[in-house]
Amino acid sequence: MRETKLRRVCFLLKVRQDRLEDYRRDHETVWPEMLDALSRHGWRNYSLFLRPDGLLVGYLETPDWDAALAGMQDEEVNVRWQAAMQGYFEALGDAKADESMQPLEEVFHLV
Repeated sequence: MRETKLRRVCFLLKVRQDRLEDYRRDHETVWPEMLDALSRHGWRNYSLFLRPDGLLVGYLETPDWDAALAGMQDEEVNVRWQAAMQGYFEALGDAKADESMQPLEEVFHLV
C-alpha cells in the first residue's frame, strides 16, 4: 500500500470577542453531515484552538489543500455552515471564513 504524503496546514482567523461563547457552543456538536463532507474531501486531523482574545488557530493535514478547499465549495452543507459562521469573525468583509483561511508558512517540524 502506497503512503500518501499529507501537507500540514495552519491558519488564523479572529472570532469576535462578543461571540466567543456562542462559537465554542456551536463547535461542541458540529453537524454530522459537515464532518462527513470534510472527511470526504481530505481534511484529516482537523483541530481548532481558540485564545481568550478571539484568535482562532486552525490546523489540519491533507494530501492536497487546494482540492480540500475546492471540494467543500461544492457541498450544500458547507454553504449552510459558512452562513451560520459568518457573524462570528472579525475582518472578513463579504468573504466567508473558509475563503479567508490563508495557510501560514511552515518553518519547522519535528518528526
